Amino acid sequence: MASKVIDLMYWRDVKRTAVVFTGLVVGLASLFQLSLITVATHFLLSVMAFTMFVRLLCKLLHLVRLIDASHPFQSFLDEDPSLTDDITIRVVETIVLLIATSVTEIKRLVFIENMMDSIKFLVLLYLLSFVGVQTNGLTLIMCAVICAFSLPLFYRLQQGRIERIVTAVTSSLNRGKLVLNSIYELVHPPPPPPPALTPTLSLKAKLKSK
Repeated sequence: MASKVIDLMYWRDVKRTAVVFTGLVVGLASLFQLSLITVATHFLLSVMAFTMFVRLLCKLLHLVRLIDASHPFQSFLDEDPSLTDDITIRVVETIVLLIATSVTEIKRLVFIENMMDSIKFLVLLYLLSFVGVQTNGLTLIMCAVICAFSLPLFYRLQQGRIERIVTAVTSSLNRGKLVLNSIYELVHPPPPPPPALTPTLSLKAKLKSK
């Protein structure tokens, strides 16, 4: 399943990816004007109108002895979408682990286990509140779909240039961190090491401890 999704995102089968991408974008755009039930029923009606026409046409051509009696959609009927027991167990374990991890992380952030992490989460929520005012979840989903199908292709076409840019940015950030650490060490010098005990004082300390 994951390999098929990756193949779609990297446009390895252009026709299939184009059909899936166009269907997702058109379906999401339709939801801006129509309800989910209306979009789903009209989509299924359109698909069944096409498959019914093709099935009847093949049946008619078979009656006049122009083609054989093979089903035009037999390849789709032969596909087995069922999950094996092992795959089902792995999927369920992954979902349960993801939910448990998310709940634990949200609880840790909400109840201020770490002050800095909670402040970052608070800033993120504050920024998302502005995003929610300007747009809605459907728009974000459409943007996510477009990015999921366009960014991997863009990365594959411009991989060398992107890697050079990332390397340059990473080097600049590392140099900036070194400069900031140097400034911090100049402003806050490390504390002096504790004085070494003389043998006499060390012997007295041992006698007192006894």
